[in-house]
Amino acid sequence: METQEFKFKGIVVNGFLMLFVNLAVLILSIWGIVKGIILLDASNGATGGWLLMGSILLLIVNIIMWCGLIQLEPNEARVMTWFGKYAGTFAKAGYYWIVPFYGKKKLSLRARNLDAEPIKVNDKVGNPVMIGLVLVWRLKDTYKALFEVDTQTMASPTAGTTGTDVKSIMNALEKFVRVQSDAALRQVAGQYAYDDEDGGAGELTLRSGSEDINQLLEQKLDDRLALAGIEVVEARINYLAYAPEIAAVMLRRQQASAIITAREKIVDGAVSMVKMALDKLSKEGVVELDAEKKAAMVSNLLVVLCGDDSAQPVVNTGSLN
Repeated sequence: METQEFKFKGIVVNGFLMLFVNLAVLILSIWGIVKGIILLDASNGATGGWLLMGSILLLIVNIIMWCGLIQLEPNEARVMTWFGKYAGTFAKAGYYWIVPFYGKKKLSLRARNLDAEPIKVNDKVGNPVMIGLVLVWRLKDTYKALFEVDTQTMASPTAGTTGTDVKSIMNALEKFVRVQSDAALRQVAGQYAYDDEDGGAGELTLRSGSEDINQLLEQKLDDRLALAGIEVVEARINYLAYAPEIAAVMLRRQQASAIITAREKIVDGAVSMVKMALDKLSKEGVVELDAEKKAAMVSNLLVVLCGDDSAQPVVNTGSLN
């Protein structure tokens, strides 16, 4: 979505210069009022009246001019409006004077964190899982933030009015980010299974494809938040677990899978060890074993190597024949 923000091109004067000018005009207007009153008392009514009226008008203008002074810190911006029409965004840090009749709405361009609480969603195969994210975002397009999304009404504590202070507007944008993040997280989580046991072989899952899932999540959030002129700096899934109602069952399934995997490794190791023992006995001529004795030896070795309990040795003092 193309940006509609542009740089403010109105009159901008150094704030310290205008501060001294305003002070000089203030002193001059006060002097003129006092002098006009003195002239009126001295029976010089015409001169005193004109001086007094001019000084009062000058004081009113001076009060209005004071309203044009603004101060901006780094990564802050003022959205300028001229009687309701967008006139540009001023984002130059420092102390300045701008024509007071411009509306000036302050916004923060600094990065913000959102640590979303885990929510319950259904993965691709229907399992309920708890998933949460951490999001780093910042405001990129001030025009969209104020005029494409109704942040000013959302920022107002009273219905029917608009909020203008920076804290209220940024809080309204944060609410918008929170809602859209929830929707994007549900959308992404529903496209993938929790792990490999639920998905197909080689299929991307929420547990195994963290980098790919995070990139997809960033893309979905960018698409949703572009409407409000918000840029996603980083988005990461920071919590992933089965929902409490199925967590115990899934834990038992994972434990069973782990036991089976461990048993497979134990059996593979035991078979290779038995083969090595038989080959070495035969090669070195330690003892000659017929098929029946080999079968008995294999059986005993497998029982010893694959058993959970420690083997109880039995000393055979008889003949092997």
